[in-house]
Amino acid sequence: MKLRAALLPLLACAVLVGACDYIVTPADDSTPSPATPAGVWAAVATAVSQTSAGDLHVDLAIENGTGDWSAMQAAATGAVNLHTADGHTAACGTAFVGTGGTSLAAGFRARGYTGGTLDKPVTQLLYVECQGAAPAAGSSLSIDYTYTTGEFNYYSPQKASSATLQVDLDKVTADLKYPVAEDVPGMIQKAADPIVAINKCVLTLTGVTRSGDGLELAWHTTNPTAYPTYVHIGTPPVIGSDGVIYGFYQSPHLADTPITPASLTADWTTTVAVPAAVTGLYIMVQVESKQQKLFVSHAIDITDK
Repeated sequence: MKLRAALLPLLACAVLVGACDYIVTPADDSTPSPATPAGVWAAVATAVSQTSAGDLHVDLAIENGTGDWSAMQAAATGAVNLHTADGHTAACGTAFVGTGGTSLAAGFRARGYTGGTLDKPVTQLLYVECQGAAPAAGSSLSIDYTYTTGEFNYYSPQKASSATLQVDLDKVTADLKYPVAEDVPGMIQKAADPIVAINKCVLTLTGVTRSGDGLELAWHTTNPTAYPTYVHIGTPPVIGSDGVIYGFYQSPHLADTPITPASLTADWTTTVAVPAAVTGLYIMVQVESKQQKLFVSHAIDITDK
């Protein structure tokens, strides 16, 4: 009966074509099953040093080993602890560990993200500082964090899972490859590959233009249906060979998107600030799919740009 009731407004809209701007398939009102990731996140120290103030400083890189798209962040204050060879444990008061809200593809590795604010974004590298500590053999870090995986449903956000990163400070690796640490089959697509979005609309990346420290992405939608449709994709960020996620994260439903008229097409652009020296780029776009404000992530290879 619920599905029948949900279809009534659509039937009315079909009769009065032009009176409705946006037709979508009714959402499944059953409770979604929780995502079951294949693994968890991992972290490695890329440098260990001591600051001028006498604090232990550890630069980090994180890798998505969940087997799915995932966003992660260090838990609240007190989540990071330093463990020494003599069995002593001390809290570390400064920690920037996470993806900045952006969902990262499975097998991808990062060492920073765009932080700050939308008006004043800054590049935030990942690190931990432990006050009054010094580099010493046999030391390690434990970092409690939360993470989500899979699709993003604005109306029914997934509950975050919790886990702990273990970082061996005796194993420092400075020459890591970014952003693809492990090639996960089916995770990366070519720039010309079409993406089926909401209401069977087809989204395609049609152009990539670099100018100075900016990147402009051109998007095209084709609507095969008899109803006008919005295909929200937000403002997609990118990640490149330096391992930094460029683009301040906002929920993808917030950015303006032109309507794609029935049986017609639409074109628009998004921009993201990326240093001109950064190469090997991948777009991480969340595409409104299946139903209104449900987003499926795609990694688009633009490493030749």
